[in-house]
Amino acid sequence: MSTPLQVYEPFRAGLPKLGKYWKSLWSRRTFISEYSKSELREQHFDSVFGQLWLVLNPLLLSGVYFILIVIIGGTTDSARYVHLTASLFLFYLVANSLTGGVKSITAGQRLILNTAFPRIMLPISAVVIAIFKFIPTLIVFLVIKAIMGSPFSIEMLWAIPILMITLFLALGLAITISCINVYFRDIASFLPYLTRTLLYLSPINVYFRDIASFLPYLTRTLLYLSPILYEASALNPNLKALEVVNPLFPILDSWSRALVHGEVPQTSSMLQGLAWATGIFFIGTYFFLSREREFAVRL
Repeated sequence: MSTPLQVYEPFRAGLPKLGKYWKSLWSRRTFISEYSKSELREQHFDSVFGQLWLVLNPLLLSGVYFILIVIIGGTTDSARYVHLTASLFLFYLVANSLTGGVKSITAGQRLILNTAFPRIMLPISAVVIAIFKFIPTLIVFLVIKAIMGSPFSIEMLWAIPILMITLFLALGLAITISCINVYFRDIASFLPYLTRTLLYLSPINVYFRDIASFLPYLTRTLLYLSPILYEASALNPNLKALEVVNPLFPILDSWSRALVHGEVPQTSSMLQGLAWATGIFFIGTYFFLSREREFAVRL
């Protein structure tokens, strides 16, 4: 009995037939859900203690930052802590999408090498996992808001479209960085450091194998440059440029206005956040789809 002949065609960059591609992706929506749940079970987030840690981790971090604010600033109020907690929880939704998405392709190497499917399913699953992790923190935030005596109002419903924009941005970032990590493998370890650096300065791998380690720095920088430790209105005028270069800045500002202060977010901030999310999603998706047929060779 002869061995089946496998023909390897040369890779050519370019988009696949999008209609057929999206139809194939939609037909696998159940797999995306089950795959995400299996990843959560592997990380023990289906247990009581796993769910508890999802909440305790950002909650303890917000407590530490709040103490630092009191020590440095000398004065504070309950609204400050509510803002810090709300912003930090939403930030972790994006951060978890990034940290999960960055290795989604490289970690799915065996699946990619043995099965034909739309590769974009893997970063999408990373965002779904981040959503599952975010839901318990949102419930805890509402409890904290009530305990702190922060008022509830109809304007808080603006948080829904803001959350949709955030998810759109998180998906675009996860898709983009998962593809980049195929060529630069150490970006994942750099992301946390980058995001945390972003917090203090604002209001809220196949070709190169070392990009995954870059990711921790990226996420920490993003954290320090976002409106989390203090609000956008308190930002030094000399640092206003951060509002333009940081895609999370307008989103976190709008999130705080709606959920913490019960105000209607500024239209300009909403549009700016949507513009960032749309640009990153379409550029990242184009890059991903035009290169994904090369992933099996590069992995």
